[in-house]
This record gives sequence, C-alpha cells and structure tokens, in this order.
Amino acid sequence: MLVSLKWLRELVDVPIDIKEFVDRLDLTGTAVEAVHHTGAALKGVVVGRILAKERHPEADRLWVTTIDVGDAEPLTIVCGAQNFEAGDKVPVALVGATLPNGLTIKKSKLRGVASNGMNCSADELGLGGAHDGLLILPAEAPVGQSFAAYRGLSDDVLELEITPNRPDCLSVAGVAREVGAVLDHGVRILPSKPAESGEPIAESVAVAIEDAELCPRYAARLIRGVRIGSSPEWLVERVVAAGARPISNIVDITNYVMFELGHPLHAFDAGLLARDADGRIRIGVRRAQDGETLKTLDGVERRLTADSLLITDPSGPIALAGVMGGEATEVNAGTVDVLLESASFAPASISRTSRQLGLVSEASMRFERGVDRAGCIEALDRAAALMAEYAGGTVAPGVVDEYPLPAVPRRISLRMSQVNGILGAEIAAQEAAAILGRLGCVVAAPEEALEDAVTLVVDVPTFRPDLEREIDLIEEILRVFGMDRIEATLPAGRGRIGALTREQSWRERVGATLRASGLNETMTYTFADPADPARMRETLAEDEVQVELHNPMSAEQSVLRRSLLPGLLRAVSYNQRRGVEDVHLYETGTVFHTSLGRKRPKEHGVVAGVLAGAWHRPAWNEPAVGLEFFDGKGVIEALLRELGLARVEMRAAEVPHLQPGRSAEVVMAGEIVGWLGEVHPLVLDSFDTQGPVTAFELNLAALLRSAQDVKPFSEVPRYPGVDLDVAIVVPEDVTARKIEKSIVSAGGKLLYSARLFDVYRGPGVEPGKKSLAFELVYRAQDRTLTAEEVAANHERLVRKVCSAVGGELRA
Repeated sequence: MLVSLKWLRELVDVPIDIKEFVDRLDLTGTAVEAVHHTGAALKGVVVGRILAKERHPEADRLWVTTIDVGDAEPLTIVCGAQNFEAGDKVPVALVGATLPNGLTIKKSKLRGVASNGMNCSADELGLGGAHDGLLILPAEAPVGQSFAAYRGLSDDVLELEITPNRPDCLSVAGVAREVGAVLDHGVRILPSKPAESGEPIAESVAVAIEDAELCPRYAARLIRGVRIGSSPEWLVERVVAAGARPISNIVDITNYVMFELGHPLHAFDAGLLARDADGRIRIGVRRAQDGETLKTLDGVERRLTADSLLITDPSGPIALAGVMGGEATEVNAGTVDVLLESASFAPASISRTSRQLGLVSEASMRFERGVDRAGCIEALDRAAALMAEYAGGTVAPGVVDEYPLPAVPRRISLRMSQVNGILGAEIAAQEAAAILGRLGCVVAAPEEALEDAVTLVVDVPTFRPDLEREIDLIEEILRVFGMDRIEATLPAGRGRIGALTREQSWRERVGATLRASGLNETMTYTFADPADPARMRETLAEDEVQVELHNPMSAEQSVLRRSLLPGLLRAVSYNQRRGVEDVHLYETGTVFHTSLGRKRPKEHGVVAGVLAGAWHRPAWNEPAVGLEFFDGKGVIEALLRELGLARVEMRAAEVPHLQPGRSAEVVMAGEIVGWLGEVHPLVLDSFDTQGPVTAFELNLAALLRSAQDVKPFSEVPRYPGVDLDVAIVVPEDVTARKIEKSIVSAGGKLLYSARLFDVYRGPGVEPGKKSLAFELVYRAQDRTLTAEEVAANHERLVRKVCSAVGGELRA
C-alpha cells in the first residue's frame, strides 16, 4: 500500500521528522517497508520559455526551438510536437536528466541540427494524460525553476505492509485513522454530498440481488451529462502517487476514491447498458453459469464457472463482480451518462474468481480482504460529487440501494482486570476507553462512570472485522498505548520456577557438546522432496509410504522428511558451490514415518551432522588433514560421554547411503539408535556435493531417555598401577571391539583399563591376519600390587583372550 504523506497530512497532522514517524508506526504493527521520495525522478527538468519556433530545414514535421531555461545562453532543441507557439512555457529536460520512463537526455543531432535537451509532454514526465503534445504551463510559471518544485511534486510516499486482517488500512483515510490513534491527533475526513437535480434514479434504474450471502449490498448512482477528458493536475498526482496510471477524469475519480476511502467503485457507460421493455436499466447480481463468457476490459474473452459472481443487465453479463468490468460497457470518449456502482461482495467468492482467471487488481485485492458494506454510500457520494465538479455532470436525485444483509457493529465486553492482568500494566479504564475511541470504537458507558468501571462495553465499528474477541481489544490497547511503555516483569503464579524441563536441558547440552566438537548448528526445511529416498539409495518397506502434504508449496517440498541428511547435504553443496570447502554442520529436528492405513505419522527427534573438508586450512606448522569416518566417530563418542552413556557401541554394518566398509550402526542396549559413516559417492553426486563427507544421525529421543543426570564417580587412585603391553595376532575379520570385550571380561578386578594403541600388518605376521597391541593397566584400590600378582593375572588374561578370539600372542 502506497500512501502519499502530502495526501495524508491533509487528513491528519504528521510529524515533520519522517524517521521518528516511521519508527512509531513500526512499533504499532504498521510496518513501513520503504519511504520513496518522489520528484527525484524529475531532477534536471526545469521550466522553460519558447523564444522562437522555426521549421526544421530537413523535416516537415520537426521544429527547431530556442528555449530560455534561465541560463546566460538559450538552448536549441529540436521538437516534434505541434501544439505550441513561441512564448509558451513548457517543461524542459536538460542534458544529463533521466526521465521516469528511463530515457536519458544526451546531446544529439536530428537531421543535421544540434539538439541540447528535450521539450516534454505530461506522459514523458510520468504525469499521465496526453502524450502527443507538449505540456503547456501557465504564463506565470517561473523560468528556470525546477519543474518538480513548481508543480509541488516533491513528496514522501510510504510503502506500507498491510496484514491481511487489516482491510481498513488499505486506504489513506484508514491509515490516517491509524496515525491519529497512535499520535492522539484528530482526523479530518470530510464527507461529500453531491448536489442533485433532474429525474430521480429510481425511475430509470433498478437492482436485483439473487444471493445475499455473495452480495450483501449493491448501491448505484446516476450521473448525467458528463464530459470525458483529462483529470485535473492534483487528481493525476494523487492517483500516480498511489501507484495507478491516469486514464480519464471518470476512471481516475473512481480510483481516487478507492485509494482515499478503501472502497472500490466501477463506472458503467449508462448509454451502453441494455434496457427492459419499460426502458429501465435493470442491474442483476447472480452466479455465472458454467461455460458462460464475458470479454473483460483487458480485451480477453473469459470462460466462467459457477464460482464466479456476475453483474448483468437484460442482455447478459456486463462485469465480473469485484474483479474487472466488461469491455462492452466501459466508459469511453463518447460517454455521456455514467452509472456508478458501489457494492460489497463475499471475500471468498472474489478470491476464487481472481485466482481461477489470473486477474488480480487493486479492487479484487480489497474485496478479498473484506470491504465495509456500511461505507458503500459514503464512497458513492464522494465519487458522484467529484464527477459533477470535474466532469461537468449532474447527479440524479437518490440512490438505488439494495441492502439485504445490513452490517451490524459487534459488541464486546472488556474486563479491565483482564486488560491489566495480560498486559502487566496499570491502565485506567478512562485511558483504555480513549484509546478505543481513537480507533473508531464506541464505549457504551457514560464518560463520568468510566473512572471506576470494571467492565467496558465496546461497540466495534464495521470497518474493523478483525476485532472479534476481548483479547483483540486488549491487543489494540497495547498497540496504541505502546509496548515500550510496559515494564518488563517475570510471569507470576504459584509453583512456577521458570526452569527448563529435563529434555530441554539435555537438548541444550547436546548442542553445546557438538559446537564444542567443532560443528556449527544449522536448520533445514521440514518439507522434503519425494525423490530424496531414491537419491539416498533407499527402498521403502512394502507397507511404508512418505507423509504427503495436502497443500504443498511446490512439488519439491510435498512430503515430510524421513531423515535430516538430505537437507544437510544440500547445505554442504550450497557452501561448496560458494567456495567454502570446510563444512561442519549439525541439526536437531523431527523426522516422520508412516505406513499404509495409518491415520497419523510417527515422528521422533533426531540429531544429525555432516563433516566435509578439514578441521582447518593448512598452516606453516600443521597441514590440513581431511575428515573421515573416525572424526565422525570421535564426535559421537564425545556426545555419548557427555550424556553418560557408556554402554553404547558402534559396529560395522551395511547402510544403503554410506560407503561399504566405512559405515557403522550405533547400538544401545541391543537397540539400533543411529548410524555413522562416509556418504556413498552416488549419493553425493545426486546432491551435487563433493566428497568425502562423513555423516551421522542419532535417535535423540532414545538417547535422552537413557541419559545419566548424575555421572558415576571414581575415586582418584591412591596406589600406583602397573603398565603392560600385549600384542595379539588374529584373523582380519576379528574386530578390536571383540578383543577389547574379551580383555575386560578376563581381566578381573585387577584390570584398571585397556587401550588399543597399534594395528600392524606386514613382515612377521601371516597374510590374512593382523596384530593388535593393547596397553593394559593393573591396579588395586587398597594396596600396591606385587609383581607376582600382576604376572599371574596377566598370564591368565592372555590365555583366555587368545582362546576366545582365536588368536595368538605375537612374539
């Protein structure tokens, strides 16, 4: 919504400091997207006087003009217009100026004659109107003055973001009312009542509405004897400032009133409307029939459905209600009589028609959000008065007004205890009533009784359909009172201590641990591409299906994600394509699974991560080392330690989207709670990602259920330990984990720790076998061990382990 401050200031006092004003509006929820300074586009355009007009020696249709623009020497400009004479004053674009249409003025030669500028038409200056001749200025226009300054075109235009629930702000009057409420200034909205004469409209026009739910009100006025022409300058400026294109005085007036009051109007050429047998214009409002057609103002033949609402006369459809008029009855240069429509239509009906036909207009946008039907006559009278003044017409007495569903103001009870309890402030009933009054509400209580009022009875104006409940009124009071004036306080209530739940605390610790491990948190879309399982080389189970969305934003986001990995791989690809090679990301989120016949999908929280590149770039003292499987394993082990989960193991497993031999399952108490590994090259290719990439995904809910709030404490050893190394040769398929388990089992009470420190293959070890070396520490808590105790325990341990794993002690 574009709002001219010059126009707005005619209705309400606005502070001179634009930044302060914009900041105040932002605090009330009326967001200002931008402030446009008009007139800047006319920089370099000045008022000039034509000193001489001579025929071009080489072209019959061109003139060589000598122009005084206030400089020491006049300019020579070649001009093709025919509507001027020597002595006229016209706007002149100097060399270097850029006009609103993008044309930059340069020195040039036209048929051999130098031209040092351009004499301008109104259309070339973005002012609308005729473009086949120069804009002739009044004789008193000062030569050499900036044209924008002379015409008063310098203005600040606010670009406002109006939320869908505030149709009242889609007008200058509505914004003025909002500004007046915020700044506590009076609003000057002057109603227009046209002078009437001639035959009453009721004798020549009748209206019939078939469905009151779709059209609760339809009103019309008749203006006779209009003269179609250009609009006055002030009207053109207002229409242009609001973002529309000037067309003619009648059409411009309907647009002007729509921008001013927020009520769309439509003007029919009454002479082109069909009459009944009695010679009366009979306007009907009905649903379209399937297959019925109408050629709209844009010249397109529209095929309609029963969802569309039509305006008709005895000959058939003449307009698409609330969207666009028909070409057959449009106002044209020969129009003499105008039938002016002001109506209210069901928002849902207009929205369906607009989208089905791909027709979105300023009118349809307002009708979709809801137009106040109580304001139909005000807008009708305002436009009729302007047409009588600026188009020379006479307004027929009376209004044809079919109003089957009158608008009734909503009444809401407002408890002051709720106001102050919810806002956490002490706002007096009188102040609350004054704020609501500035917003157009009527507080149905005597003013002298407000001081001690416990409950206010508020009548909501019909132009505020968004105010439906008590809480809506409380929000309005807060907006205008000022959120910045509410003192910050902690929530009150017995038993509230403001602590995080156990799960929330653990989730924060999970994030902190992963960040400490070198990963950065990210967030990807919950909506996913249905082709992602195929990209991940996964095959859904026979009865498993993806969770589909009923109304997706796009085909690529039409299901709910089954894994966080696709989103993370897209994030890696995004970074790599922009030159970021070292990518370390994690995400906590929800994944969704379902099966045929299941009403609701299963969902659970997971945490996932990806590692690409290296931990750091190469340095003089330390080379960059590429990240791989064991880096991801280290991150998971750090996380498990923080959660206090000791009985979790990672065992080799084949996972479809991971590389064979570089993938593992994460198992806790016999339950698979996640996976870890290097992503398969085919998967990387499908996501346009450069490898290698190590990834993991863990069932966060399962981990948090078993997380240990209190970690076991081990007393600091008071007696020395004995370190012994042992190397065991085993077949290649025996894992270090299996040997470690056997060592712990056979070590008894004296074994304090066991750590793998070497894996060897080569001379001295048979092909197909490997040597794994462990550091063993023996220690007792109550004494210093003797050499004999350690030797006996160690010999027994070696014998049992070799027997259990099929190995032998390496010489």
